[in-house]
Amino acid sequence: MTDEQLLRYSRHILLDALGIEGQTRILGTHALIIGAGGLGSPAALYLASAGIGRITLVDDDTVDFTNLQRQILHTQARVGMAKAESGSQALSAINPDIEIIPLQQRLSGEALDALVASADLVLDCTDNFATRHAINRACVHHQKPLVSGAAVRFDGQISVYDLRHDDSPCYHCLFPEGEDIEEVRCAVMGVFAPLTGIIGTMQAAEALKLAAGIGETLTGRLLLLDALTMEWRTVRFKKDDDCAVCGPKGNVRSGEYLRQAGAGPESSSAACRLA
Repeated sequence: MTDEQLLRYSRHILLDALGIEGQTRILGTHALIIGAGGLGSPAALYLASAGIGRITLVDDDTVDFTNLQRQILHTQARVGMAKAESGSQALSAINPDIEIIPLQQRLSGEALDALVASADLVLDCTDNFATRHAINRACVHHQKPLVSGAAVRFDGQISVYDLRHDDSPCYHCLFPEGEDIEEVRCAVMGVFAPLTGIIGTMQAAEALKLAAGIGETLTGRLLLLDALTMEWRTVRFKKDDDCAVCGPKGNVRSGEYLRQAGAGPESSSAACRLA
């Protein structure tokens, strides 16, 4: 670590649980953040400021005036700019020493699979079922830890799926794909601005713990927040032995799922998934 890095990250280094060793691991981590909106904004800002060495920021959308209420990566001057590029400018301004890779595209199929394979950990900051399940399949296949959050109205949730471990549940274990659950559109129902900051910041905290190899993550626990009452609930869950994605009868570990129908472009509907 350089003298400048020792100074920049000195408050991390002072933490006994983290220290120089943990910060060095953070500097060597490649985080893939999918979604540069309400959740991706605070998550990316904290990962950049904390020194994650490489951040790939993916979003196919452009900055809209209605985003500015909560998507703090972006400014009014950058309305109309690709969110990935706007986010890259914001992160580089905070920490010019890390590598930012902005990608303006909707990930699916082999492109998503390749990006997940190249990353050390993945943050799902998206807003629709199809993309969330596609990310989960790729993380199961490549055994990459996944930090997933969601927020709509005054309700938020977050969990971690540490797919490096065979006994860890995956997103499909908790939210089976194909269930008849109505998607809730943020554009219609609204979302409380600080709620996205709370959940996105917690995603950054879980990602940094995974990167540094410290603490206990939210694996096997779903945290639910009611921001109107500011009350948290914890739901504990286990791996589903019959899971079609991570279970022994699934075809995701082998990668066979990529050659099946339905592995192409995912749905682009703007929705927030909540328990």
